[in-house]
Amino acid sequence: MNTSTSVLHPFKKRPHVISTKSHRYGPPAIVLHWIIAVLIIGMILLGYYMTDIPKGTPGRAFYFNLHKSFGVMAGVLILLRLLWRLTHRAPALPGTMPRWEASTAKWSHRLLYVFMVLQPTVGYLSSSFNKYGVKFFGIPLPQWGWENPYLRDLFGDAHEVIGAILATLIVIHVLAAFKHLLIDRDGIFQRMLR
Repeated sequence: MNTSTSVLHPFKKRPHVISTKSHRYGPPAIVLHWIIAVLIIGMILLGYYMTDIPKGTPGRAFYFNLHKSFGVMAGVLILLRLLWRLTHRAPALPGTMPRWEASTAKWSHRLLYVFMVLQPTVGYLSSSFNKYGVKFFGIPLPQWGWENPYLRDLFGDAHEVIGAILATLIVIHVLAAFKHLLIDRDGIFQRMLR
């Protein structure tokens, strides 16, 4: 069975070879990547939607509790993904990739992890200083604080800023992925599809 694919680079005359066996992520990493991606994008969209709902509107609490529940789920999955990543080496990048691009990819992934961990943590803290706390689909979870409007708002504002930074990093990540798929054609995009 041939485990290599010949990929024609659009700016080079000769093809380079990428081993699909040694240059791809394993099934656990792929599954976690896509579930977390859907959760985070969904929560960013829900977050912007629910903050525009006026206080006192029927159903507003439903959206906030849904956001918190999915946030807790995402936080746990992100920690699992981080643990998996720390115990499993990432696939090697193609040798044809410029050094600056490989370094940029490494640092952008690190930033994604940092902000993916910060976002649910800060959101949980904001809710912990709120009288409503955090419920996971109706099940009350431990509060890390007490009712304190100043700290609630401080962590709430940080949650919004981190969300905007995370959304920007995701857009950059997606654009880079499509660059590898449509321009470089170097197999990087396919590593998260098999």
